Amino acid sequence: MYRIIFKKSAIKELQRLPAFAVKNIGKAIDKLAETPRPEGSKKLVDSKEDMWRIRVGDYRILYVIEDKIQIIDIRRIGHRKDIYK
Repeated sequence: MYRIIFKKSAIKELQRLPAFAVKNIGKAIDKLAETPRPEGSKKLVDSKEDMWRIRVGDYRILYVIEDKIQIIDIRRIGHRKDIYK
């Protein structure tokens, strides 16, 4: 089981989202602890680190997986139109 940690800015981004989105994103993040690379996840090509993303409706969660220490570091959470900027 992986441990989930959040970057401070990711927490702020999550707090700005609508309540229905927060609920769905929370469920998706909980599932990441069991399966860090779920079906539909993609590794981002242009990232400096091994950044992954999952889709939750119109929202995206960007995260880094540290397999050696079993940590998932949530870096960004936001709407698909804004997340990659």
